[in-house]
Amino acid sequence: MQYSNPHIPEGINTSQQNPLREFAILTGGLLVIVVVVALGLSLLVDHFANRIPFSAEKALTRRFETTTASQEMETYLNTLAQQLAQAQDLPPEFSIKVHYVDADTINAFATLGGNIVMFRGILERLPNENSLAMVLAHEIAHIKHRDPIRGAGRGVVIALALTTVSATLSNAVTDQVLASGGLLTALQFSREQESEADATALESLTRHYGHVDGADALFEVLEKESSSMAPPEFFNSHPGTETRIERIHQFATTLTGPEKIELTPLPPRFSDWFKRKEKKPAGASQRLP
Repeated sequence: MQYSNPHIPEGINTSQQNPLREFAILTGGLLVIVVVVALGLSLLVDHFANRIPFSAEKALTRRFETTTASQEMETYLNTLAQQLAQAQDLPPEFSIKVHYVDADTINAFATLGGNIVMFRGILERLPNENSLAMVLAHEIAHIKHRDPIRGAGRGVVIALALTTVSATLSNAVTDQVLASGGLLTALQFSREQESEADATALESLTRHYGHVDGADALFEVLEKESSSMAPPEFFNSHPGTETRIERIHQFATTLTGPEKIELTPLPPRFSDWFKRKEKKPAGASQRLP
C-alpha cells in the first residue's frame, strides 16, 4: 500500500452560514413562543378573574399595614366611598377601604382587596366634592370590574416571560423588544379599563347626585397645571385629559334636569385636615396594601 498525503482544502470544517444568523433565528423563534404563551396566559387571566373569590383577593392584603396620616380625612373619604359603592351596586362582599397618604404625589389608585389609595397631592387640587366623588367612583369601578386582580395576574405572567427572555437574550435586546411591542399592548388594555371605569363612575354620580356636573373639574385644573409642570403621575396610564373631559360633557348632554345645578362643597374643615400631620409611631410599617 502506497502512502499519500493529500492536500486538505481550506475551510472544509467551516460553515458557509454566519453563526450569528443561526443564533438570531433561534432566539427570535424562542421570543415568538414566549410572547404567544404570555398573551395566551394573559387572556386566561382575564377570563378567570371573575371566578376568583373576592375573599381570596382580600386575603392577599391582610398582612399589609398602613399608618393613618389623618383619621378625620380617612373617615370622610370612606363615608363618601361607601355611598358611591352603594350607588354603583357594588356586590355586598366587595368591601371598600380608602387610605389617605400625606404625600405630594398627584395620584389615586385602586389595588387588591378593595383598597383605594388617595394622595394629598391630588386631594389638594379638588375644588368640590363632586370632583372628589368622580375620582373615588372611578377607583371603585376598577374594583367592581376586578381590574386589580387582572393586573396582578398579568404582572405575574409578564414577569415569568421576562425571566425566560432575559435568560436567553441580552438586556438591551429584551428592552428593545418590550418597548416596541409588549408595553404598547399593556397600555392599550389599561386605557380600555380606564375608559370603562370612567363610564361606570359617571353612572354612579348620576345616581348619587342626580347629575355629573363638577366631574370634569379635576381634569381641567390638572390640564392647566400640566403646561407648567411634568405630567402628573395620574396621567401615566389614563386616557388623555381632553378626551376624558369631552366624554364627561357628552354624557352630561344625555341627562335631563334643572339648568342651574348647585355643586356639593367639600367639608368646611377639609383644608385643615391636610395641615394635621400626626407623628408616626416608631417602627410603624409604611407599606401600602
